[in-house]
Amino acid sequence: MNSLTILAFAAVAFIGIATPGPTVLLALTNGSRHGISRSVYGMLGAVLSDFVLIGAVALGLGALLAASEFWFSVVKWVGVGYLAFLGIMLLRSKGSLGQSLNATDNGTGSRLSLFLKSFLVAVTNPKGYLFFSAFLPQFVVPSAPQVEQYAVLAVVFASIDFLIMLGYAVLGSQAVRLLKQNGALWLDRICGGALLTLAGSLAFYRRAAS
Repeated sequence: MNSLTILAFAAVAFIGIATPGPTVLLALTNGSRHGISRSVYGMLGAVLSDFVLIGAVALGLGALLAASEFWFSVVKWVGVGYLAFLGIMLLRSKGSLGQSLNATDNGTGSRLSLFLKSFLVAVTNPKGYLFFSAFLPQFVVPSAPQVEQYAVLAVVFASIDFLIMLGYAVLGSQAVRLLKQNGALWLDRICGGALLTLAGSLAFYRRAAS
């Protein structure tokens, strides 16, 4: 694997990550509700999920989900349920600016809670496993050691993912300040609706026929 291959991978990964998905939406919401520094814990959860997904694909889990309708459905419906749960929680939130920025150690704003939300959203989405299964091998040299190559790709992907989520968290934090009192409420509603839409999209997602 040479530097040009890594740069090509980084460019494609940037485009894919920058398109708003569940973890990016959570970064936006966390930035608006809890501030940039606390939203970092959610980003770390998403970064860990990147390593888990890529490691799982390297071990063949992506191929298993592509081949097994049963296990694909299990992972898919767990992901649908969790995305829907988070979307409903955001739609039901009161979203006031003061409550959002002061919600630090309660059940919804604790460091562990933010970390687990982003981590679980990613690892329960079968589309991630299938995406990496199709995407990563294009940048891996079959004749070279596999572990080192997958490790490099995982570090590159996770680094880009973190930087993009940080940008969305900053955007969410600034948007709340510009929108004043109702900013967090509107962002919660928008992101909650988007998460429910993603849950619906995942519910209708079908495994490609082998």
